[in-house]
Amino acid sequence: MGAGILIIFISAFLSPILFKWLKYKASYVLALVPLGFFTYLLINSTAVADGGNIQEKYQWLDGLGIHFSFSMDGLSLLFGLLISGIGTLIVLYGGSYLKKYALIGRFFMYLMLFMGAMLGLVFSNNLMGIFVFWEMTSLSSFLLIGFKHEDEESRKSALQALLVTAGGGLALLAGLVLTGFIAGTYDMTLWPENNELIHNHSLYLPAMLLILVGCFTKSAQMPFHFWLPNAMAAPTPVSAYLHSATMVKAGIYLLARMTPTFGGTIEWTYILTFFGGITMIIGAVMAIQHTDLKKILAYTTISALGILVLLLGIGTTIAFKAAMIFLLAHAMYKGAFFMIAGNIDHKTGTRETNRLGGLFKKMPLTGLAAIFAAFSMAGLPPLFGFISKEMLYEAALDSSVFMYGVTAAVIASGMIFVSLAFLLSYKIFFTPLKQTPFEAREVAWPMYLGPALLGLTGLLIGFLPIMQGDFLLSAAASAISIEPIEIKISFWHGFNIVLILSIITVIAGLALHFLTPALLKITSPLKKLSLIGPEKLYFGGLNGTLDLSDKLTRYLQNGYLRNYISTIILTVTILCLWIIFKNGLFYYNIAFLDITIYDILLGILIVVSIWFTVTTNIRLAALLSLGIVGYGIAVFYAIYGGTDLPMTQFLVETLTVVVFVYIVYKLPPFIPLSNRRRRLFDASLSVVFGLTMAAIIIIVTEYPGNFQLKEFFAENSYLLGKGRNVVNVILVDFRAIDTFGEIVVLTIAAIGVFALIKLRLSKENQRILDRITLKNKNAQGEGLNTIILKDSGKILFPILIISSFLLLFRGHNEPGGGFIGGLVAASAFILLNFSLGVEKTKKIVPLDSLNLIILGLVLALAGGSVSLFTEGVFFKAIFADFYLPIIGMPSTVLIFDIGVYFVVIGIILKIIFSIADE
Repeated sequence: MGAGILIIFISAFLSPILFKWLKYKASYVLALVPLGFFTYLLINSTAVADGGNIQEKYQWLDGLGIHFSFSMDGLSLLFGLLISGIGTLIVLYGGSYLKKYALIGRFFMYLMLFMGAMLGLVFSNNLMGIFVFWEMTSLSSFLLIGFKHEDEESRKSALQALLVTAGGGLALLAGLVLTGFIAGTYDMTLWPENNELIHNHSLYLPAMLLILVGCFTKSAQMPFHFWLPNAMAAPTPVSAYLHSATMVKAGIYLLARMTPTFGGTIEWTYILTFFGGITMIIGAVMAIQHTDLKKILAYTTISALGILVLLLGIGTTIAFKAAMIFLLAHAMYKGAFFMIAGNIDHKTGTRETNRLGGLFKKMPLTGLAAIFAAFSMAGLPPLFGFISKEMLYEAALDSSVFMYGVTAAVIASGMIFVSLAFLLSYKIFFTPLKQTPFEAREVAWPMYLGPALLGLTGLLIGFLPIMQGDFLLSAAASAISIEPIEIKISFWHGFNIVLILSIITVIAGLALHFLTPALLKITSPLKKLSLIGPEKLYFGGLNGTLDLSDKLTRYLQNGYLRNYISTIILTVTILCLWIIFKNGLFYYNIAFLDITIYDILLGILIVVSIWFTVTTNIRLAALLSLGIVGYGIAVFYAIYGGTDLPMTQFLVETLTVVVFVYIVYKLPPFIPLSNRRRRLFDASLSVVFGLTMAAIIIIVTEYPGNFQLKEFFAENSYLLGKGRNVVNVILVDFRAIDTFGEIVVLTIAAIGVFALIKLRLSKENQRILDRITLKNKNAQGEGLNTIILKDSGKILFPILIISSFLLLFRGHNEPGGGFIGGLVAASAFILLNFSLGVEKTKKIVPLDSLNLIILGLVLALAGGSVSLFTEGVFFKAIFADFYLPIIGMPSTVLIFDIGVYFVVIGIILKIIFSIADE
């Protein structure tokens, strides 16, 4: 499973290349990927049907119980077959439908990403894995819905779908975390074993409601249903795949998966039954009011999703059977109908039903597929939809809550489905031919293959025993109820109340079709109710949020960095002091006798330097005195036993001064930007903040707690990390993933600095700045062009480079490492820049600074990924069993450290070169 999902993700990124080479015919090759996954599932379906559960597990955060684990039972198998099977047909269909689109390769990259995310979702067995793939479906669907990004409606609809579903995703995450906390595990297969504990817990209702919000937003349940019809702005292959068989059913899948855990309670039953029934009616009623084919299909999809939620809410054995049968039937006929709508739009130029008619003579294959889909939608024999309707009515009559209301609502929606099925088949294909923008003709084979196969499958189920799928549906229903459920597909259940209701539904539905125009005229005033519906609230909330954000941004993002820093420091100080006084931690046993003469002298030096820094009006003097502060702190580190830390501090302070000296010569003359009151406030805040931080350090020293990390790392750095330099072992082994995150953040910061430096002012402001800068340069002299720097750079460059290599390779056992080595190498290049100039220095650097950063990130990730493929654990060190001089035992952490080395060099050079170029 995991390997198959990974292959789908890989194929997504290869899609643009394939379509560049093979054009639209690349879809034939790409379709083999989901087809292969579909075949794999079929091969394993027998084992699952016999009660088996195929599992795979890839370790991730073992200490938190979070892994990438996959499980295949009956429910995930059914959804996986739908996703991969219909996905294969959609890939073929989309290749032909979009063959004239210039960005077809990008489209299929998004589509395959979505397919992989959906498969990851339905097969994931761990809470975090489910959430990751859940959010990935929202993001990839956003890209697919907004694929026609030049169209305002597409952008608007994509944003709406993203905000609604991603907002629900946050609620879902909270609900899953609460449930995992209650159950004591994030492995969802173990939750049903803790049913009693979960149901009786005080957090049961909040957890359930949060999960329901997430599922309802994804599956377009009232009041979140409005995003789905608007998403029809997407290309038809997207609508056929996402909004019939996959994305909108993700919420249904999760509700079904949660039923063994949350089901059986009054809250679960009433909420699902009520909202499912309301959504079913609203979707059906709104569908009959539209003439656009895709809007009709969208609203009937909403209604169908409501039916599935209703059945899960009823929660009986018959309801679970009906849910699985209806799920399969709906996916087949609705997927076919969406593709048929695309065929009609593609070849006639319109989707308006009142402009269509007589198309069977022009598009006979599409028309035949429409007949099969319509019969299944209307619930007519011998199509599979007839069986699903019979089971639906039986489940409604078996409901323990709202039985009469549920049955009446199901019959009413069934009548509308019959009416619309008649509209989508007979009226469009068999009434007199109407003039359309394009002359209708049959589509290419990939575009009618999907509807034809889905229609024929619905016809054949029930006739051919090999295709009945009894075992598949039984396994899926059993996974929901935890108890074995046997489903036997049969057309004839005897002459009973269910059959009578079914006959009444068909007759009443046909009558409704002819009465619809008159009914719509009578009910037209009710359309005004849509003006106060949930979509109106959505736009009101969105606009209100944007207005509030604009006002807050104007107030908070005022352009003064000192204000931002003051706000952060003030907030942190208040929170820390509140915790200190709340817990009575304001008494300390300070051992003044431990303070040495060196501490006093260094402290005086640092205080004097700070005072000079904040009072001088000369920038260069302020920089140098600030550097003295940093050097003084580094000396403190060295006195108290540190080695790597003072080395890093000395190098960082040196580079900081150099970088700021570069910037100083680009700045206008010094101008005081604060009054005396503001300076007094800043000084007071600084003193209070400093004292607070000192108090926290003393508290931590006095009350170290039970987390003796120092002892742990000291004892295990050599035993587990095979290194004597504890600091380096922590950075590249124990907490390597943190270090990787830090170099990624540094990369982003460097890119931000580069963007700010390259930001262009208006011509008028640029002329003013140039005059000020020129005046400033004339006042300050030529700058850094000195004989000492020119000569020393050439001599010291090779020495510093060799030293950086030595520090890099010995870092695991002696003071050094990738970060320190990178700082030394960067210093060498900066010194060489003083000697030779920017252009000559760039030629000496083996790679462009940005490429150095990319190379470093790739090496760091590669060093952490080796263990993923060998031991199934991310960022675990793997060591050779021999020693090398200086290096010690070669390992993957050395590859990681080399990556850090290149990233540090690339980031510093990117900033320096950008400033020098200006």
